[in-house]
Amino acid sequence: MTIADLSILVLLLLFAATALRGFNLGLGAFAAAFLVGTATGIPSDEVTGFFPADFFILIVGVTALFTVAKINGTLDWMLDGLLRLVRGRALLVALVPFVAGALLAAFGTLPAAATAIVAPIALGLSARYGLPPLMMAVLGIMGILSGLLSPLAVYGVTAHQQSASMGLGMPDHAPVTLLVGSLTAGAVVCAGALTVTRFLGAPPTGRSLVPAGGHTGSAAGGPAHAGRAPDRAEAPALSVRVVTLTGMATVLVLSVGFDMNIGYLGLTAACLQLLILRIEPAPAVARMPWGIVLLIGGLLTYIGVMQDLGAFERISDLLTIEGSAMLTLLLLCYIAGITSFAASSIAVFVTAMPLLPAVVEAGVSPVGAVLAVALSSVVVDINPLGITGGLILGAAPEETRPTLFRQLLLYGLVSVAVGPLIVWAVFGWW
Repeated sequence: MTIADLSILVLLLLFAATALRGFNLGLGAFAAAFLVGTATGIPSDEVTGFFPADFFILIVGVTALFTVAKINGTLDWMLDGLLRLVRGRALLVALVPFVAGALLAAFGTLPAAATAIVAPIALGLSARYGLPPLMMAVLGIMGILSGLLSPLAVYGVTAHQQSASMGLGMPDHAPVTLLVGSLTAGAVVCAGALTVTRFLGAPPTGRSLVPAGGHTGSAAGGPAHAGRAPDRAEAPALSVRVVTLTGMATVLVLSVGFDMNIGYLGLTAACLQLLILRIEPAPAVARMPWGIVLLIGGLLTYIGVMQDLGAFERISDLLTIEGSAMLTLLLLCYIAGITSFAASSIAVFVTAMPLLPAVVEAGVSPVGAVLAVALSSVVVDINPLGITGGLILGAAPEETRPTLFRQLLLYGLVSVAVGPLIVWAVFGWW
C-alpha cells in the first residue's frame, strides 16, 4: 500500500466514522491531517498552510451579514411579505416555500438553516390549505437547491474557491451560469412535482384557497386605529429594515460590480449594522455556522494533505473510464449522489471537487462538471435519513408523519437511482 492509498483509506474511515455517536467529521479531519502529515513527513506548519483561510473569510462574512438580518427580523418580514402577496391563490400558495427557499439559500443561508425555516412554512401551509405534504416539502427543498450555487451561498463559495485553487479554468461567466443551472434544476423538479400532484388529483389550481376555519385575513391583523405607540414601533422597525437592506445591497453591488472581496464586505457590513442598530453581538456570533466552518475547514485541510501526497491522482486513475470522460463524470455523479444520501452533501461536494481536474483535462466543460457533481450531491437530500428529512418530519403534524416518512423514503430512493443520471445528462454538457 502506497502513502497515497493510506490517505484514501483514512478518508473512507472518516466518512464511515460519522455513523458513530460522538464523532465529529470536522474535528476528525483536522486530526487526520495532522496524523497523516506527521506519519508521511509533512511538517505541522505545512499542514496548517492547507487550511482554507479565504473560504473562512467568505463563509463567515456572508453568513454574518444574513445572521444580523435574521436577528433583527428583516428576513421574517420578507417572508411575511411573500405570504401577503399570494392572497390565498392556490398555485402561488404552493410556490411560497419554493421562492422562500431559493431566496434564503441564494443570499447565503446555510441549507440546514434554510430548511429549518422553510419546512415549517411548507408543512404549515400544507395543513392550513389542504395541500399534499410531500409536494410542499419537495417545493421547499427544491427552492433551497435552486439558490445553492449563488455566489453568496455555501456551495457557490466552495465551487468558486476550489475551482480557482485547482486551476479548473472556469470562464468569467461561471458564477452566473452555475446559478442559472441550479435555478433550472430546482424549477424543473418543482414543475414536475406540481404536474405529478395534478395528475394524481390533488393539485393546486388557479382557484383561491380558504384556510381551515374559513379565516382569510392576516394573523397579524389588529384594530384600524392603532394609535401612536404602534406608529412609533413601526418607525424603528422601518429604520432597521432600511439599514439592513441597504447593507445587503451595498455588499452585492461592491462584490459583483467592483469585484471586491465579498467575505470582508459582509463582515464589515455586519459589524456596522450591529453598531448602528445597537444589537448585542453575542447572539449574532453564537448563530454563526461554526459547525459548517469546522467541517469544511477540516475536510479541506485534510484534502490538502491528500493532494500533496498524490492521492487524488490515484483516485482519478482508479475511476477513469478509458476513452470517455463523460462516463467518468457520470460515475463521479453517482458516487456523490449515493454518498450524500446518508452523509453531509457539502462534505461530499468538497471531497469530490479535487477529482474534477482530470475529467476537465479530458475534455469535459469545467462549468458542466461542477454543476453535475454539485447537483448530484444535493438532489438526493429529500430523504428521511438525513438532516433535511428530519427537519421536514419534525415540522409535520404528528398524525401525518408515518405516511410522510414512507413518501420521503421512496422519493429519496428514486432520486438516488435516477437523479445523478438526469443531472449528468442535462448539465454535464454545459
